[in-house]
Amino acid sequence: MIEAINVMKAFDDKVVLKDISAVFEKGQTNLIIGQSGSGKTVLLKSLVGLHNVTSGDILYDGRSLLGLNTKQKKLLRQEIGMLFQGSALFDSMTVEENVRFPLDMFTNMSDEEKRDRTNFCLDRVKLENANSKLPSEISGGMQKRVAIARAIALNPKYLFCDEPNSGLDPRTSIVIDELIHEITVEYDITTIVNTHDMNSVMGIGDKIIFIFEGEKYWEGNKDDIFHVQNKQLEDFIFASKMFRKIKEANK
Repeated sequence: MIEAINVMKAFDDKVVLKDISAVFEKGQTNLIIGQSGSGKTVLLKSLVGLHNVTSGDILYDGRSLLGLNTKQKKLLRQEIGMLFQGSALFDSMTVEENVRFPLDMFTNMSDEEKRDRTNFCLDRVKLENANSKLPSEISGGMQKRVAIARAIALNPKYLFCDEPNSGLDPRTSIVIDELIHEITVEYDITTIVNTHDMNSVMGIGDKIIFIFEGEKYWEGNKDDIFHVQNKQLEDFIFASKMFRKIKEANK
């Protein structure tokens, strides 16, 4: 579980996050949604420790992120998996080398143990025969799956996903969403997903935090979201005709 407690973040005189409190439960896909410029990316980066918050606190299963020393932060990072927006694979490394990278960086495993763990993670994302390929030789959806395999290589307790469906077609996006959700439930991970994709919201939104102009305007789940009385959230959700039709059908 990760908790944000009265988190405020400012860059010079510009306040981007305003007194945000939220609880992100383990074993669930926790989504942060909001329009561009709402502050959702800053919130995600603050939760993972890439930004230092101006005030407030962030707790990882009761451990204050702000109170950790350098050694403790390094140990915490080994418990975190990160799926970046553009996959962020190393172009010059094979699929196998990309997935193995965190094992080389953070563990004392033998070569055989690393190879076994790498193959296990690739099998889990259904990429059994791609070990020797370079990122440029596989599709965007396959690259995302490699990135997920790398993110779970260290068997993380916490998984952060920044716009995991960016650049993917709708069908592949569903595959990636389902994979993230399956892994979250199977390994009881605290997963936080930053997204603007309403298909993801309706597919895997176990818990949803809606950010508007740096404030938490609503929280709930995918079953609640069509019945909420919140103009800003409604404007965000029903920007497309498709979701307006869904709303009418749910009345």
